[in-house]
Amino acid sequence: MLLKKSLIPNKNFKIVFGFLLLFLCGSVLQAQEIIKEDVAEKPVDLSVNQKRKIDGIIATVGDYIVLDSDIDKAFLEITAQGGSVSGITRCQMLGKLLEDKLYAHQAIQDSIIVTDAEVKGMMDQRLDYMMKQVGSIDKIVEYYKKGSVEEFKSYFFDILKEQQLSSQMQKKIVDEVEITPEEVRNFFKKIPKDELPQFGAEMEIAQIVAKPIVSQAEKQKVIDKLNEFKREVENGASFATKAVLYSKDPGSSSNGGYYKINRKTGFAKEFKDVAFSLQEGEVSAPFETDFGFHIIKVEKIKGQEVELRHILLVPSVSEDALNEAKERITLIRNKIINKEISFADAARTESDQKETRANGGTLINTDTQDTRFELTKMNPTMYTRISNLKDDEVSQPILDTDEKGEKSYVILTVTNRINEHTADYALDYVKIKDLALKEKQIDAIGKWFDEKIKETYIKIIGEYKECDFTNNWLKK
Repeated sequence: MLLKKSLIPNKNFKIVFGFLLLFLCGSVLQAQEIIKEDVAEKPVDLSVNQKRKIDGIIATVGDYIVLDSDIDKAFLEITAQGGSVSGITRCQMLGKLLEDKLYAHQAIQDSIIVTDAEVKGMMDQRLDYMMKQVGSIDKIVEYYKKGSVEEFKSYFFDILKEQQLSSQMQKKIVDEVEITPEEVRNFFKKIPKDELPQFGAEMEIAQIVAKPIVSQAEKQKVIDKLNEFKREVENGASFATKAVLYSKDPGSSSNGGYYKINRKTGFAKEFKDVAFSLQEGEVSAPFETDFGFHIIKVEKIKGQEVELRHILLVPSVSEDALNEAKERITLIRNKIINKEISFADAARTESDQKETRANGGTLINTDTQDTRFELTKMNPTMYTRISNLKDDEVSQPILDTDEKGEKSYVILTVTNRINEHTADYALDYVKIKDLALKEKQIDAIGKWFDEKIKETYIKIIGEYKECDFTNNWLKK
């Protein structure tokens, strides 16, 4: 995209500005000097969001500081994303920034590791997105008044690292919280009957999938191409560049195919087996997973972690193969309609989708990990497919394209309908458990703040000492 007069167009500017501010609402600097309690000459109204004339350090949390301008950036972040800052005070915004700093500070004390390679990978991916919107990183550097691309990247790197430390610390706190059935029962009992939540109408859905069979010739084309990439990389070509240009993995192609994994990372077993069999700098032979064919190059091995890049190629599917899949699933549908086999049994014996096959084709709601889908929150495409199905009716074959871009034919049926209702302990146990767990996690976070605030060096400067914080940042 070409830009005129070295200005960022309004539409793209708002996208990038909002995106950047998502990560730039705090600065990651170590406090290496004694902070003087300089108070502004004129008192500041802390109840409103107003422009501060003087920037400076206003708070310290462990090794981190907060600048007055950080509050302004946080307000800008909200407005740039289309939100309202009405009713949000500077004191409240400072409280949120202090929380982020304490998370990051404690992450370091707890030896939570965020590697430079991990942060660099995130930064490259996000800068790639931003540059696609505005055309050049120079425009971003110019806006933020940095002297060079290197200076801006250093600035952005530090902010992303703090964000990751904060995020990992929060995750550690909530991941350690568990809840028992008895606690769930007690949580439900204490809700007054007139305050019980209302749950919308829901459905349970099952599907059978017929995937087209990829010919051996198409598979060989992909294998040959990956072998060609392997030879070129071993002769000095950039693996990352080839991943950007050719890889079909939407999760890593823009980042040069980069991943950091360990044995517990939720990747295909075949992928991890190959990754952990390679030496640093080694490129694997092509191998197959359910996603397609891959090659891997290991960049670093750090204990139980491997930093790698990979290229994924997916064999083409012919029209003949698609037609064969449609004919196959049509025959399955006819058997179900003619009562020769139940939908569940047909799914167990005929479906090509192994994730749902064992459960008779029953779909799992990835948002709730339950089998029920609330109609008002359902994916619009799925809602269109099943909303008019009657009980026990089986849909016509539908051509489906999944998140990997692979085509297949599916048939669907509604196995259960739950009308809109007031929360019921037996019927809605999964949802009630989730609510109870969230409450317990919030309590755990509150106790964590109480404990860590007492242990950590925290100093609030000047007029911000008058703030009425939710947490005891002033240690009164």
